[in-house]
Amino acid sequence: MRPAARTDTVETGTADIRAANAPAGVDAPAPTQENLLLRLAVEHFLFGEAAHLDNWRLDEWLALFTEDARYVVPATDLPDGDPRRDLMLIDDDIKRLRGRVARLKSRYAHREYPWSRTRRLITNVRLTRIEPQEVAVEASFAVYRSRAETIAPYLGIYRYALVREDNNGFRIRLRRAELDLERLSDHGAVSIIL
Repeated sequence: MRPAARTDTVETGTADIRAANAPAGVDAPAPTQENLLLRLAVEHFLFGEAAHLDNWRLDEWLALFTEDARYVVPATDLPDGDPRRDLMLIDDDIKRLRGRVARLKSRYAHREYPWSRTRRLITNVRLTRIEPQEVAVEASFAVYRSRAETIAPYLGIYRYALVREDNNGFRIRLRRAELDLERLSDHGAVSIIL
């Protein structure tokens, strides 16, 4: 059985970002009408984010992040890894994320030129913590990448810290994609944005 993800505070240099999941053994917020409507709004946001990525609208996707945002993909052998002490496949702050998007849109991302076709399936969306300014979310995902007549799936769980905005929208403060893969042999690398 996979260990529960850590709920420690992760130091980013500009802000502390709490992991987006509830501590082990803690139930999700009560299914009140208000919380169910909030979950529906979060699902709508996540589905829109997936559409941006599947359609390679990377600038629009990048605009969903806060200035102190973090995008983390832990190593497959340590899905609950802490970026402060453990090796990550990806550990991007907003500056690195902007560079990643610029490179993916250019001819310099050789593994992704021409771009892979992707399709994201987001399911089992749960609000794990609700605060006045932030919502913690987890959701299961399957990302199918099609390239050179080969389809390779990435499966796992997203953990988000979403900042609530005045217009009933959200911005991403933390996006953590924990892969449920033992190895990346079918993929070779993580050259797309999960």
